[in-house]
Parts: sequence; C-alpha cells; structure tokens
Amino acid sequence: MRIISLLASSALFATLSFGGEFTLHSNDLAGQLTMKQVFSGFGCTGENISPELHWSDAPKGTKSFALTVYDPDAPTGSGWWHWVVFNIPANVNALPSDFGNTAKKQPISAMQSITDFGKTGFGGACPPMGDKPHRYMFTVHALNVDHLDLDEKSSPALVGYMINAHSIGKATMVSYYGR
Repeated sequence: MRIISLLASSALFATLSFGGEFTLHSNDLAGQLTMKQVFSGFGCTGENISPELHWSDAPKGTKSFALTVYDPDAPTGSGWWHWVVFNIPANVNALPSDFGNTAKKQPISAMQSITDFGKTGFGGACPPMGDKPHRYMFTVHALNVDHLDLDEKSSPALVGYMINAHSIGKATMVSYYGR
C-alpha cells in the first residue's frame, strides 16, 4: 500500500508541478481515498461524500465543464463510472465537498446523471474485497459548448461520448482504494 501511495503522490505531483497548464486540485484527496469517499452499500460502509475539487488554467474557449470519476480496474470488462457531472458553467472552477449528494440543494447549477450504481450523484469507491487497490480517476473536462443536451437519465457511456466529442482539455487526479 505504501508503494501505491507514493506512486499516486508522484502522479499528483507531476500533474500539479507544471504551471500554467489546466490542473485539477483537491483539499480532500490524496494518494489513498478515505472512508469519506467510500460508498455506503454493496458491502462497503463508507460515508459516500464526494470530495472538494477545484481547477485552474482552463483552456481558452472553455464554455462549460464536466467532471467524471472512473474506476478502470473494476472487474466488469468496461470499468465503473462513480460520478458523472456536466453542464457546469464556465465561470465555476470548484465543486464543494458533498456536491455529489443529489438529495441536497446545491449552490451550483449542474446536471448529475446516473452512475454504474444506477443512481444519480456521487457513488464512492467499493472494490471487491481482496482485490488489488483500484484507481479512481477524477477528471475535469473543459468543453467547447455551453451545455450538453442530456439529462439525469443519460447513461455514463453516452455522457462520456458527448464529453469527448466536445473536449478541448482535461485534467486528472488519481487516488487509490482497496479493501
């Protein structure tokens, strides 16, 4: 686990060390996810609280943002989408902690669609017991459109397709979790 933490910290440092480039930061995330970011369900007993995230130096021409959290190590053959947020206004550069809680009124207008848990909002880490630690890729995407014409029922694959079709830049942080 220590090696994984060092690798994650190194990856984070590499992302943050280049001034002037589109970067994603968090006051809540480090190399390892905490119980705050772990799912509550599927055998996991975390708090399921999305982390605070903020970004800087978005590409010129950014008209909106999208945020995804993806686990490429999930044993599904296609990974696992833990959070899909889009239509974040271009003048917003941060999401507060627990923004992924769709039961709460949020201070920022954005659309949160379904995840692979089958619900909208943030779904924290919950890898299979005894599996290797999984990578959780937090990515903010700068888009060249004001909004994506999708809703909260849109699948993660469809949202991902539309994000990629309109992306002019992205910044990623990786954290790990195993149990």
